[in-house]
Formats: sequence, C-alpha cells, structure tokens
Amino acid sequence: MIAELLPAGLVGWAERFDDVEPDDLYPQEAATVARAVPKRRREFATGRRLARRALAELGVPPAPILPGDRGAPGWPAGVVGSITHCPGYRAAVVGLSDRVTTIGLDAEPDEPLPPGVLDEVSLPAERDRIAQLGPGGVSWDRLLFCAKEAVYKAWFPLTRRWLGFTEAHVDLGPDGTFTARPLVSTPVEQFSGVWRSEKNLLLAVIVLPSDGARSGR
Repeated sequence: MIAELLPAGLVGWAERFDDVEPDDLYPQEAATVARAVPKRRREFATGRRLARRALAELGVPPAPILPGDRGAPGWPAGVVGSITHCPGYRAAVVGLSDRVTTIGLDAEPDEPLPPGVLDEVSLPAERDRIAQLGPGGVSWDRLLFCAKEAVYKAWFPLTRRWLGFTEAHVDLGPDGTFTARPLVSTPVEQFSGVWRSEKNLLLAVIVLPSDGARSGR
C-alpha cells in the first residue's frame, strides 16, 4: 500500500498485513513488552522487524529501537522515522536525518469513528470540510483522525511536546493529499501529506525533506 505514497530514493520502508512471531527482538526491546498482552507483543515485534528492514534499505545496521518519550521509537543516531500498526496492517518508514527532517505515518481501518469521537478530535472547520466531501467511498472522519495522528508523529520529534487533536487544522483533499497547520508555536508552519484508501485500510504519510534534499545537494 505504502510504496506509491513515498518519495522515491529518499526513505526506506517495509510493510506487512499480519504479524510474525516475536522471536527476534533484542533483549532490551523484549523487556519493554514483557508484561504486555500477546497481541501487543506481536505488534511490537512486527513493527521492529519492519523498522530494521527499512533501515537496511538505507545501509543502517540493525540496532535496538526502544520506546522513548510518549512511546516514540528511539531511532539510531542520524535516523528519523515512524512506525504504525492497526488491525490487518503494520508499516515502518525511515530516513537519514541529513536528508529528511521528520516522518509521520499512521494507518487506520477504513470505517467510521465511534459516535461522538469526531467532535472530540476535530475543529468545526474540519467537520464542515468533511460534510462538503460527502458520503461514499472513504470514511472521511476516520481519515481525518488518521491524518492528525500522522501530523502528531511528525510534530513530536521536532518539538518533544504534545500536540492535541484540536491544536492543528487539517484540510483533507479528495485527490489523496492533505495539509496540516499547527495552531501553536512550531518550527514548521505547515505539514503536507498524502493519503490512500485500499484493502479497507486508510494510510496517511508525511515526509518532510531537509533543506539540502529539497535543493538537490
């Protein structure tokens, strides 16, 4: 699902639609989920295996990827990235920090949010936009949630601060793009992302190239 959403030659990626047995974790990683339920351990192990496969595409040797602040993956020095999992899908995208400033990735089932959740995670203007897009084809409310999760995952490594759902305005485009404007002090005034709906899944991705990558240096 993810390959067509990513800038060619800039990042490494890997995805799966199921889990693998959690038998190849580093001891430090296994310790972080030792008390978790089996489902969580499997998700975690698959995410780490995919992350190491993505790192290998960039020539980065395998290493433990431990959860850090607010659960964000602790990448090797010189690497930025994002991991996601939802029922039926797991993926990881990574980049070298001299070419990519930050990455945000989220996957969700393509189904409506539970009643009442949209009002809690959205701004009035975002709900108006969803109403304009209309029913049919895509669960726009869930896609908005998915895009906001991707925005947070791109935001947090840059700021090390929480970003609430209503602290960024997301504008969904029916053409498979979206933009997000943080409404709080931020080093990035606007994020641009892409989304996809396929196999009853939603995927939202933000890859922010560095100034050097954008200029071709």
